[in-house]
Amino acid sequence: MERRDRINYYLDIAETVLSRGTCLRRNFGSIIVKNDQIISTGYVGAPRGRKNCSDLGFCMREKLNVPRGERYELCRSVHSEANAIIHAPRAEMIGATLYLVGREVATGEYVENTTCCAMCKRMVINAGIKNVIVRDNKDKFRIIDVEKEWIENDDSLMGTFGY
Repeated sequence: MERRDRINYYLDIAETVLSRGTCLRRNFGSIIVKNDQIISTGYVGAPRGRKNCSDLGFCMREKLNVPRGERYELCRSVHSEANAIIHAPRAEMIGATLYLVGREVATGEYVENTTCCAMCKRMVINAGIKNVIVRDNKDKFRIIDVEKEWIENDDSLMGTFGY
């Protein structure tokens, strides 16, 4: 048996975490790793005590045909990255890596060209996370250097929508 490389190993774990997601559009799983130790995990779901879209049987954003990456205030869910960050001490996240995997609920396909939304980018930056690794398919991924790509290249000044 061939041993899986470390990055895909952690992405596989994040993909397992996304199976807990309750979104009817897209589910994401995140794990935060530092020094080869998992610090925290997160998946997409409504805040504690509120019903999930999967419980309600509908997604408001889907019902209103809201495009991907827009109008998150209509979404019931907390994003996987946010949930992972919420559940980890900042001191342990400084210099860590966040692994992110997303799948379309309808097709099971990986979410194409995925990245963190604008709000999650800000949380990743403030958490002190150094890199975000995003799965594009079962074996391919992108490594995002947070400082170079999200701090120095501040896309919030460009007025673009989506992710």
